[in-house]
Amino acid sequence: MKKIQISPSILSANFSKLGDEIKRLEDAGADMVHVDVMDGHFVPNLTIGPPVIKALKKNSSIPFDVHLMISPVHKYIEAYADAGADIITIHPEATENLQNSIDKIKEFKKKVGVSLNPETKINLIRKFLDQIDLILIMSVNPGFGGQKFMPEVLNKVKELVDIRKEKNLNFDIEIDGGINFENSKLAIEAGVNILVSGTTIFKSNDGDIKKNIDLLRSL
Repeated sequence: MKKIQISPSILSANFSKLGDEIKRLEDAGADMVHVDVMDGHFVPNLTIGPPVIKALKKNSSIPFDVHLMISPVHKYIEAYADAGADIITIHPEATENLQNSIDKIKEFKKKVGVSLNPETKINLIRKFLDQIDLILIMSVNPGFGGQKFMPEVLNKVKELVDIRKEKNLNFDIEIDGGINFENSKLAIEAGVNILVSGTTIFKSNDGDIKKNIDLLRSL
């Protein structure tokens, strides 16, 4: 079983002092920083762009796990790569040619992530699995933080675990959406090895980030 990693979503952080918040995450043992990029088009919300990521990256020593919820995504890959994204995760529905977008991410020597919305089928990306470093399973419909976890997506996780074993592949399985101390256990049992969490990490236990990361990581 792969090591359980925690990727806190800065969507739930204090935006007035994001640099300090990321330092707190590092000190608390976070494995990476999850950055939700929304365009108000592919999803009904707006967040941050490459200049903010570039500024934050300068003061961070842990990887930036950048989830691009933007369409069309292909033309923006270079900007986020240059800004400092270490993992670039895209949605297959947001590009005209998934192969070309995967190739472009690899061209900049970044890890390739592909995200599946709750209704998106694995078959849409099955032939690309040997080229993907990370599959992000959305356990809510993307666009807003604080939504309720959808347990039915765990069947998709289990199917991916079986495919990975059968094909002798090595991609990570990440989950994002309503992750808390209870359902994180279900996700890990299903085969997830990277947990994205915002509200639970930043708000639970009076904002004790280290305690919350440790609790999420342990079954």
